[in-house]
Amino acid sequence: MAQSISLTESQTTVKPLAVWGKINALLKNLGTLVLLLVALPINATIVLVSLLWNLLAKPFQKEQTVAGDRKNILISGAKMTKALQLARSFHAAGHRVVLLETHKYWLSGHRFSKAVDNFYTTPVPQRDPQAYTQALIDIIEKENIDVYIPVTSPIASYYDSLAKPVLSQYCEVFHFDAAVTQMLDDKFAFSEKARSLGLSVPKSFKITSPEQVLNFDFSQETRKYILKSIPYDSVRRLDLTKLPCDTPEQTEAFVRSLPISAQKPWIMQEFIPGKEFCTHSTVRDGEIRLHCCCESSAFQVNYEHVEHPQISEWIARFVKGLGITGQISFDFIQAEDGSVYAIECNPRTHSAITTFHDRPEVAQAYLGKEAITEPLQPLPSSKPTYWLYHEVWRLTSIRSLAQLRTWIRNIWRGTDAIYKLDDPLPFLMLHHWQIPLLLLNNLWRLKGWTRIDFNIGKLVELGGD
Repeated sequence: MAQSISLTESQTTVKPLAVWGKINALLKNLGTLVLLLVALPINATIVLVSLLWNLLAKPFQKEQTVAGDRKNILISGAKMTKALQLARSFHAAGHRVVLLETHKYWLSGHRFSKAVDNFYTTPVPQRDPQAYTQALIDIIEKENIDVYIPVTSPIASYYDSLAKPVLSQYCEVFHFDAAVTQMLDDKFAFSEKARSLGLSVPKSFKITSPEQVLNFDFSQETRKYILKSIPYDSVRRLDLTKLPCDTPEQTEAFVRSLPISAQKPWIMQEFIPGKEFCTHSTVRDGEIRLHCCCESSAFQVNYEHVEHPQISEWIARFVKGLGITGQISFDFIQAEDGSVYAIECNPRTHSAITTFHDRPEVAQAYLGKEAITEPLQPLPSSKPTYWLYHEVWRLTSIRSLAQLRTWIRNIWRGTDAIYKLDDPLPFLMLHHWQIPLLLLNNLWRLKGWTRIDFNIGKLVELGGD
């Protein structure tokens, strides 16, 4: 009888929570859709004026550049700004660009860019790798693709590596082999590889059970630690809870709340206070051909290139040691004593590549195979990039005149990463087609989300991509 009563009490507790969750999802999705609807006339006016300006200015513009060795370029990740940036860079250099995404993101607003000649969707690679690979082969053959440049989500990057041996029979695949991608994506394996090359990384431990953390002797450490999931976790990746917590009970409660297991290992990494940096590097045969470095934060949506020789040298030594070809990005921390430590590696394109928005040489940095004297970097005069809708939302958190001045300065100095006067449609279609349709889908299912990432072009959800 007692067991039956306990079960009933549990059910009566869970049911209101589930109902409240659905009500919250309903209000959140509806409220956001209303806000986007309010912004629509302003956005539409900006885009309409831009289109009219382009029409009037067309007779006075130079003809589109056609590359001497024009290539057909296939770029994935159409929902993301970094894919749009690459598409624009290759188009500006006179190449033909084909964009693709998974079926869920058929609504990509970037497909409407003038830089995109064609657009396709594919199955989700992790659900059916063979079907995904075959879809890529079909597109490559149909469009006569010369080079495939994956711009992937954290999960999909490995599946493009798995497909590389087959795809390489049809075109060049500018991506790492599967073993390299797997190692770089594994935070602990990457740390061990960097250490073996004599490069600086924080002290770290691979964690496969909560007991490893709970039994760890923190009293022997000079710094605190943080836990990060080795498999990509779109929500918990922003949690930087320092261990140990104030009390053993808090430490245990936090650690046991995490899905730590042998199947889903975590890394316990030394937390080094200091200034954060993020980087993007395009490398061929272990040589950096394109590089940028920006000050960073946990949720980064502002990019401005800064010169940092120590970080550049760290990356140069690492990629040379591996002799790799592809796109690679790192997160660094510069400690108070000036030392730099690589805290994470991502074997894929970084959104910081938007800092190359006014450099037409980007395409050659990817395609060229001749020796270079130094990597291509953003111009000193290049404007920092931001995402306007993220910046508008930040206004809600401004609490002082100094914060407002900083916000105005960022807008005045920078440029929106999506809007371009001569290519305005993606700015309209991302914010008022792609995101609203994703919200409507969640509204229909009464499903919530953590935040909207206009940069990546998705709703960040628990268990999402």
